[in-house]
Parts: sequence; structure tokens; C-alpha cells
Amino acid sequence: MGELRESKKRETRQRISDVATAMFFARGFDAVTVEEIAAAANVSKMTVFNYFARKEDLLLDREDEVKLLLREAIRGRPQGQPPIDALRRLVDRLCEQKHPFARIDSQTVGWWRVVAESPSLKARLREIGDEVIEGLAVELAGPKPDGLARLVAGMVVLTWRTAYGEAIRVFERGGSAKKANAAFIALIDRGIAAARGMAAGSCWQAAG
Repeated sequence: MGELRESKKRETRQRISDVATAMFFARGFDAVTVEEIAAAANVSKMTVFNYFARKEDLLLDREDEVKLLLREAIRGRPQGQPPIDALRRLVDRLCEQKHPFARIDSQTVGWWRVVAESPSLKARLREIGDEVIEGLAVELAGPKPDGLARLVAGMVVLTWRTAYGEAIRVFERGGSAKKANAAFIALIDRGIAAARGMAAGSCWQAAG
């Protein structure tokens, strides 16, 4: 019974998210109200907020997945592999899976366009970025990360965000998805190399 209840909760959450995303794509984030989303998803406004603490989370609802992917990449890396290298391998895996975090196509570009047009979404995305940086610094250097760990974590997150932004620009200027994804990887490599250089000599970079 418990499993069935949890399955229904996941289905409801996904339905609300899917309905909201479609409405945001069609009309823009700021033009859509939570009341309209609730009505379209056939739930109450209270139910929407039971699953999503704020309206922005209806679109930016994968923060936990980002943190989990980074955590698993570092904790599950082979013995002796530096954590920065493990993060680079994570990018390759996500590209192979055509995961939205490492894929540029019309769908992902449309998603980012919705974000770019909304000040509140951009502000929330910055908050999420700060939270991810702090979490990654802890994964790199332990529960009390030093300034270097935070700097490296910030470089990794900035690299990913900048690479994605450049790839989107390539796609929007008429480049193919293949060219856009190549631009993404090129900047990922440059940024990760810089992060690796920053971390060189730190005890946590060498730890296996």
C-alpha cells in the first residue's frame, strides 16, 4: 500500500510539473498563475504547493538530481581517480545518455529561453547554483571545505553554466545540434582543465 501511495505521489508531481512546463513554454513563466496550473492539472492550489515550495520550482525542479549526480560521481569514482577527473567523466556519461544537463537541442533551448525571460527564474537559478557550489565543495574537501575547495567548486559550476550558454548561442545562430554540443564539450574541457590546475597539490584532489 505504501509503495502504491508513493507511486501516485510521484505521478501527481510529474503531472503538475509537465502541465506547468507546457504552459510556461506557451505563454512565458510570469504570465501563468499557480491557480491556472492547478486547474489545468486538476488539483488544488494547495496541492501544487504541497509538491513545489514555490512557483519557480515548477520549472527548476531538478536541483536534487544535480546534487545527486555530482555526489555519486565523486563518491563512486575508482580508487586513485581525482574528483575533478570523476566530474569530467560524469559529463561524458550524461552526453552518452543524452541527458538534458548535457544536451543541446530545440527542447532544451526552449527551456532556457523561458528561464532567460523571467527575472524570478534567473534569481532562483542563481540561488540553486550557490547551493550546488557549497554542496560540491563539501564533497570535494569534507564537511568544512576551505576557500580553495569553494573556488574549485565554483569553477566547475561556472564552467558547466557557461558551456551550456555558449552552446545555446551556437544553436540559436543556426548551428546544428552537433555543433552546439561540440561547443559545449570544448568549453567544458577548458574549464575543467582550469579547475584541475586550481586543485593541484590539494590533499583532497589527490585522494582516492
